[in-house]
Amino acid sequence: MGYLLFVTLIQAFSFSLIGEYLAGHVDSYFAVLVRVVLAGLVFIPLTRWRSVEPAFMRGMLLIGALQFGVTYVCLYLSFRVLTVPEVLLFTILTPLHVTLIEDALNRRFNPWALVAALVAVLGAAVIRYDRINPDFFMGFLLLQLANFTYAAGQVLYKHLVAKHPSDLPHYRRFGYFYLGGFAVALPAFLLFGKADFLPEAPLQWGCWYSSGWSRPRSACTGGTRARAWSTAGRWR
Repeated sequence: MGYLLFVTLIQAFSFSLIGEYLAGHVDSYFAVLVRVVLAGLVFIPLTRWRSVEPAFMRGMLLIGALQFGVTYVCLYLSFRVLTVPEVLLFTILTPLHVTLIEDALNRRFNPWALVAALVAVLGAAVIRYDRINPDFFMGFLLLQLANFTYAAGQVLYKHLVAKHPSDLPHYRRFGYFYLGGFAVALPAFLLFGKADFLPEAPLQWGCWYSSGWSRPRSACTGGTRARAWSTAGRWR
């Protein structure tokens, strides 16, 4: 629990740091790439490369591509058109995506999840009631894609671990996750990034470093999964 509280505090500040010091000042694709690389440098040396089923490796690569690739790209791009409070408001829909995806896999439906999502959307409309523009809707769509891919990764990881049990600690099989994210982040930067739009101030590098450590540690301790699944369970 102590690790979870510590990681939650870091992650809570990371949104403001990204919105104030990185968004609009640093290329979003490069930010995602470096964030994935920093996390990978921690976990890849700890990863067990032998005695791991190929199907599990492929599953982790896919989850990493979704969660640390597509999710982060969409998240950082959304900061270009949304304020930090709006990003925070829209990201609370992630557990609802978890619920809907899990319900779809189990062929059931919970209308209360959609009601909660509608309340969040109405809350954002209240915040921006006097100046809703196309950029606002683009930011909303980007974050919903980020929410969906992150939630899909949560659900897939739960089923993948259940299908391929192992005596190894989770962090020993986690390096593949970051390789999957790298497989998305690197091509995205090469195709759409701006090499001349990189960090200049030491403060930007510091914010980058601190925000990049929030999700990796949470993933290692199971914090993010615990939050998402416990919150999603409230809607059942």
